[in-house]
Amino acid sequence: MNTQCRFISLVAPVALALASWLPGGVAAADFEEAKVTQVVQDVKVVPTGASARPAAVNETVRGAAVQTGAQSRSELTFKDQTITRLGEKTIFNVGKGARTMEMGSGQFLLYVPKKAGGAQIKMGPVTAAITGTTVLGNVSPSGIVEFTVLEGGSCISACRFGQSIFVPAGSMVVYDPVSMSLGNPAEVDVQQQLSSPLVKDFSQLPSAGLIDETIQNQHRHAAPGGDLDRAVRATGAASIASATPEQFIQAFNSLVARSNPHELSGLVAEAVHARPDLAARITVAAVTGMRPVGMGGYSKYAKDFKGKEIGCDEVQAVVNAAIAADPWAADEIYGAVLAAAPMLADCVHPCPPFNRPIQPYVITPLTPQVNSPEQPQ
Repeated sequence: MNTQCRFISLVAPVALALASWLPGGVAAADFEEAKVTQVVQDVKVVPTGASARPAAVNETVRGAAVQTGAQSRSELTFKDQTITRLGEKTIFNVGKGARTMEMGSGQFLLYVPKKAGGAQIKMGPVTAAITGTTVLGNVSPSGIVEFTVLEGGSCISACRFGQSIFVPAGSMVVYDPVSMSLGNPAEVDVQQQLSSPLVKDFSQLPSAGLIDETIQNQHRHAAPGGDLDRAVRATGAASIASATPEQFIQAFNSLVARSNPHELSGLVAEAVHARPDLAARITVAAVTGMRPVGMGGYSKYAKDFKGKEIGCDEVQAVVNAAIAADPWAADEIYGAVLAAAPMLADCVHPCPPFNRPIQPYVITPLTPQVNSPEQPQ
């Protein structure tokens, strides 16, 4: 029987869409070179077409790989203050492309400052788009890729089949080289992740406060007698679990009215943990409960915050917190927010295409009649 594999190649479209997830107008030169800011034991610079040499603190690396030996570590800092930390037995390429990093193998930590323009990191067949985020990763010789978000969020893509998934703070995704696909995001204990040598054996990260917020959000559950519980009971409901959707949203709205923009993500995390069935409605209530900046909608700029107004950073933090509390509702959350507040299209950035894996192969015979039941003579 003649067969052929029919599949749609989405590598180029998804790669372009993933790049579009990053903010525009950034300096490509920011990632062409990096300064070595820490060296622990055996760290080498391997220039293209030249012999390896020991790395030195404060030297600038351009168009070369940085390689660490056993029980060795290093830190590189780019012009925009993006930080890359390398664990033992790791190979990292500097200057391979505009706003793109390439991890050959090993363990890494990547911190990209907010408003720095974002970055893409290539890990074999997997590419992650990162904006204002801190991540841990590991690329093993077997081809398994582990990717953990400590704060913020990232869009990760397995380019071969166009699979694209949003990974919220406090979650990990694993790429399986056998199935050639990404698994579903799984919650991890961020507090435990801080025991990694790439965190504890270096100076404090600029994003340490945001990582602490992730830890707090992971442990924010509606306690009996807490603000959310009292607000729900004030609507006449016997408990959070038994409250009708209208009663719960009414209670949540009353808390939003008393909150400031910086408290919203924690409140949303608590509410979605308590009622995941209302994740989308909770998120919409949070971002629309604050007032738009100016007459033209929501502003991207912190200088425009006044009173109860909310900006893009807070909007994205709220959406990320909701998805972290209920990753399965990511598509519904994004869709509901954009339907309720279309002016937020420049603020929230769902993964392209909306977290939907593509069926990789459809095996069909070239001559179907060969497999059909025999016809009577």
